[in-house]
Amino acid sequence: MITAINPATGETVASYPAMTTLDMRAAIAAADRQFAAWRRVPFSERARLMREVGALLRTRAGVLAELMAREMGKPVTAGRAEAVKCATACDYYAEHAEEFLADEPVATEAARSYVTCQPLGVVLAVMPWNFPLWQVLRFAAPTLMAGNVVVLKHASNVPGCALAVEELFRDAGFPAGVFRTLLIDSTQARAAVRHPKVRAVSLTGSTAAGRAVARQAGGGLKKSVLELGGSDPYLILEDADLELAVETCAMSRLLNSGQSCIAAKRFIVVEAVREEFERRFVARMAAARMGDPLDEATEVGPQARRDLRDQLHDQVSRSIAKGARLLLGGVVPDGPGAFYPPTVLTDVRKGMAAYTEELFGPVAAIIPVRNERAAIKAANDSVFGLGAAVFTRDTERGERIAREELAAGSCFVNALVRSDPRLPFGGIKESGYGRELGREGIREFVNLKTVYLA
Repeated sequence: MITAINPATGETVASYPAMTTLDMRAAIAAADRQFAAWRRVPFSERARLMREVGALLRTRAGVLAELMAREMGKPVTAGRAEAVKCATACDYYAEHAEEFLADEPVATEAARSYVTCQPLGVVLAVMPWNFPLWQVLRFAAPTLMAGNVVVLKHASNVPGCALAVEELFRDAGFPAGVFRTLLIDSTQARAAVRHPKVRAVSLTGSTAAGRAVARQAGGGLKKSVLELGGSDPYLILEDADLELAVETCAMSRLLNSGQSCIAAKRFIVVEAVREEFERRFVARMAAARMGDPLDEATEVGPQARRDLRDQLHDQVSRSIAKGARLLLGGVVPDGPGAFYPPTVLTDVRKGMAAYTEELFGPVAAIIPVRNERAAIKAANDSVFGLGAAVFTRDTERGERIAREELAAGSCFVNALVRSDPRLPFGGIKESGYGRELGREGIREFVNLKTVYLA
C-alpha cells in the first residue's frame, strides 16, 4: 500500500494499492501501443483535449487545493493558484504547440531539405511532492501536445494527487493510456527507466535523485531532462528599493512554506543597507501566519514530512554552531505536525550549512558583503545554478549583472524568480540540465529529424 499522511496532523489521509512490477510493465507496454495512434492525432484535436484539461483544472481548483493541503501541507490559497497556473500552461501549449513544432526549411543544394519534429514515444516522468500539480502539468502539456505519451511516477506521499492528475486527462477525453499514473516505489521506478519501451525520462527532484536517474537513463542511451535543487541568491545592492526588496524576498522565501527549488534562499546584502534590510525583513517574516493549511489566512503551512522538518532544523543548528546569528525563529514548535517557523539567520559565511546546502523550508540565510563585486562572487559560490535575482534602482546595472555575471538558468531583476509557460526554465551545474516550458521545453522530447529530397 501507498499511504498519504497529513503533515499538519500526522493522521492518515488515505491508502492506495501499489502496482506490482508486472502491472507496471503492462501499463508501459499499453502506453507504447497507444502511442502509435496518438502520434497521428491532429494538433487541433490534441489542442481541444488539452484546453479541456485546463477547464477542468479551473473548475476543480478548490477540490485539488484541499487535496494538496491534506497530502503535503500546501496552504489552500496557494493550491488554488497552482491549479490555475497549470491551466494556463495547458492553454499555452494548446495554442502554440503546432507553431513550435512546425517544419523548418533549410536552404541546401537539395531540391528541398528541412527539419521536422517527431515524437519519441513513451516518456517517463518522475516528479516531486512540493508542487504536485504544476510539476506534472508543466511537463505533460508540452510532451503530450508533441505526440508523445506519458507515464508518471509521482512522489510516494502524494498518491491522491497523482491519481487526480490522471483523472483530469481521462475526464477531458484523452484516450486511455496516453497519460497513466504508476503507483510504484523507487525500486520499481528504476526498473521503469530501464524498460525498453520508455524512450526518455524527465525528473524534478534532488540532485542525488538526478544523478541516479541520469546514470540509469544514460545506461540505456535515453534522453533525460533534470530539474534539480537550487539555492537561489538574491542580491540586495546599496541602491535597492528596500520596500520592494523586502516584500519580494519574503514572498519568495515563504513560497510553498519555503519548499521550492526556486525560492530565494541566500540573501546577499551589501553592508551599506544591511542593517535596514535585516530590520524590515525580520519584521515581514515574523508577520507571516503559520498554521492549518486548510485555513484561508495561513501563509506558512507545515513541512511536507517530519523527517524533512528535522533535517531543516539540523541545518539551522549546525549553522548557528559555526557562528551564524539567529534573528528569528529556529525553534521546533510543540504539538503535532511537521511545522517549522519562519526563520532568519545572519552572518552566514562559507563553510556553514546555510551557505552551502539547500535550505528546503522557510529559513533565510543573510550573507553580508562589502560591494557589488563581492555580492556576485558570493552568489556564484555555489554548486547550484537554478535561479538568481538582483535588486537595484539602476535597471541597466541590474540587467548587466543578470545577463553577464550570475551563473544560473533564470535571472530576474527587481522581481522574484518564478517559472512561466512562455519562458524556458531549468538550471546549470548541480541544478540539472535541459529545459522545460517555452518553445525550448516542447522540443526536448522530440526527434529533430532531417529530411532531404534530392
